[in-house]
Amino acid sequence: MSQLKILVACGAGIATSTVVTDRVERLIKKHQIDAEVKQIKIAEAASQQHQADLIVSTTILPTTYQIPAIIATAYISGINEEALDEEILSYLR
Repeated sequence: MSQLKILVACGAGIATSTVVTDRVERLIKKHQIDAEVKQIKIAEAASQQHQADLIVSTTILPTTYQIPAIIATAYISGINEEALDEEILSYLR
């Protein structure tokens, strides 16, 4: 199986996506999933979706995508983080 690619997006591609990127990287390592995590601005998601398997966003999605896209505010708020972990894992398995 080839390496999966996960795009982690926020408004500027810096602040909240850094928090979520760290969380997703720990999650895939813990579950031994071969995946690359890349931080981007949400405005870049549409053009980069064709090279990815999943979008994890900390902001409202401005459009629909051809790959699964998840809102990851649970990682920022600290509420329902485990449910979000399971949702992400379900797309990567």
